[in-house]
Amino acid sequence: MNIKNLCITTICLALASLVLTTTQAKEIESVIVTATRTTSEAEKHPEIFQVSNEVLNQIQSQHIQDVLINTPGVNIQRGNGQEYLPAIRSQVFTGAGSCGAILTAEDGIPLRSAGFCNVNELFEAHTEIAQNIEVLRGTATSLYGSNALHGLINVITPNPQDTQNSIGLELGSDAYQRVKLSNTWGTAKNFASHLSITRDGGFRDESGFDQQKLNLRYQEDVGNKSISAGFSATNLNQETAGFITGLDAFEDDSLVTSNPTPEGFRDVQSTRAWLRYSQEITNNSSLVITPYVRDTDMTFLQHFLPGDPLEENGQTSIGVQSAFYTSLNSNIDIVTGLDAESTDAFLKQSQDAPTQGSAFLMATIPSGVHYDYEVDAKTLAAFVYGDWQANSKLSVISGLRYETIDYDYDNLSLDGRTRDDGTACGFGGCRYSRPADRSDSFDNLSSHISFNYALSPTISTYLKWSQGFRVPQATELYRLQRAQTEADLESETLKGFEIGSNISLENLNANIAIYNQKKDNFIFRDSDFFNVSNGETSHQGLEVFADYQFTTNWNIVLNANLAKHTYDNEQISGGVNIDGNDIDTAPRRFGSLSLNWQALENLSTQLQWSHTGSYYLNPENTSEYSGHNLLHLRTQWQYSPKWNFSVRLNNLLDENYAERADFTSFTQERYFPGRERSFFLSL
Repeated sequence: MNIKNLCITTICLALASLVLTTTQAKEIESVIVTATRTTSEAEKHPEIFQVSNEVLNQIQSQHIQDVLINTPGVNIQRGNGQEYLPAIRSQVFTGAGSCGAILTAEDGIPLRSAGFCNVNELFEAHTEIAQNIEVLRGTATSLYGSNALHGLINVITPNPQDTQNSIGLELGSDAYQRVKLSNTWGTAKNFASHLSITRDGGFRDESGFDQQKLNLRYQEDVGNKSISAGFSATNLNQETAGFITGLDAFEDDSLVTSNPTPEGFRDVQSTRAWLRYSQEITNNSSLVITPYVRDTDMTFLQHFLPGDPLEENGQTSIGVQSAFYTSLNSNIDIVTGLDAESTDAFLKQSQDAPTQGSAFLMATIPSGVHYDYEVDAKTLAAFVYGDWQANSKLSVISGLRYETIDYDYDNLSLDGRTRDDGTACGFGGCRYSRPADRSDSFDNLSSHISFNYALSPTISTYLKWSQGFRVPQATELYRLQRAQTEADLESETLKGFEIGSNISLENLNANIAIYNQKKDNFIFRDSDFFNVSNGETSHQGLEVFADYQFTTNWNIVLNANLAKHTYDNEQISGGVNIDGNDIDTAPRRFGSLSLNWQALENLSTQLQWSHTGSYYLNPENTSEYSGHNLLHLRTQWQYSPKWNFSVRLNNLLDENYAERADFTSFTQERYFPGRERSFFLSL
């Protein structure tokens, strides 16, 4: 069945359920904060999926993938250790700028500046103690700007009032150990702290990581004022295992636990602090101002590149978010605001030893400094957001955002594609090209409008149109290759249309969404190794999420995704016109199915099946990964009000599979092998 027929069938089923059902509507208690930066009714924002605290406690994730596998539209490919590659209604993003299409945040503050993201940056969010995680699928609202092109992931930490004094201990396979501590204090319980310490020995040779995360929270309400503050600090020291190479190498037991790059590592430190001040101005208006600062520093060995160069990068930012909330009447709410940020960032790439390999690689990738630059960036944005309750059944939400970002780039090394001493490389020049000092500026508009209509007390339907953008990342502009000396790039833009339905019955909660998105100015590296922005891609898909309670003690949760992500313009790659080809690393089918059994009031078990369909590894669609299916088993026992035990078996059938499959002209097929069957015990 193709996507068109499946979509028609799904709509018919949703309409049929409207006609046939007479079940009472289930009371909706959940609220979300991502849509408006303050609490808002969840049913008004069906594009936002919330991973609840109950689900987070059940999963007790070792990696963000464990959580987001339950989220429609989201596909996370796990790397080694805490690394990953993300997708939200898109292909899995790889390569330079791959992190720029999805905004990640903690408590509404982006983890990185707009032009300086890192594809693994979610390991800096304290997901281990999160109150909930909200995922906005599709282009974000006008309250968020660049990098929220395909969506937004917002990790929300507990307020002091939601924090309990607790300690958690966990042991698992491959010397896995984790301790979690939470504490709240103060006469009004207005202070809280959260600490997690994790050690993983790694299932591959000379791999594993040590990670520490600390969050401090403060909140106090005085009259018509509210003050909250947060501080977070993280540290990651990771020994990184690299790809294993060869067709279907992940099926070779002797290779699965091997590590061809034992020298690989990643060290990351981050700190963030913010203060949120809220005050009621009148009975129907309020002002919220949130200044923040953040600092990150990362050093890692690029074991996936010839010569294994070392990258050092960092950024220091200061910014402010502001929003003025007002109700014009009982039916119309308006939010207006200004956001501003200033960032100082640097990047240095260098290589100690000569490159090994072919004569071409040895001649074109020299030892010494490859890149060494600093970038000062300034961001300023203004937005307006409106929510109109037209009548008892129809609500309309719309918004507009204007954003400008300026880069001031300073090359601290020699201009051009020479060695760092100015001598020329063989075969026409060095691989790495350093542009001369320059400034770049990007001005963008984003907008959206959605209609939510209540067909009945139990079923609603919605339509949404949105337009978003992401500016070129600094690495795309200033980290060039071959003969390119200047990257004349434009902001990527995405226009998307979505139709969906929400069903909330006594024994069924479901969301069905169909989307169609078109991206212009897609930034990619062409066959001449130039960074260009004249690409076009299209993205269509169907998402079905359903939670069905079919008996008192049994329920089943379905997350099914059918998608097609293709190149949509004339492009030559590897001598082939890839127009109409699937984008590489874009499975057409993926999702999960969970069977939950509440055996006793205090004892529950979950059996989860996760599915990743086949996908192509290169734009020419000549190499393919066949996909995989995994089973996971989790049991949780609430022994007493104070004691909780859980046992988890991941990859229950001990399948050989690839977390990530890739293809290069130098190595051909290469893989990050999936973890063998693993056992975890928590209390």
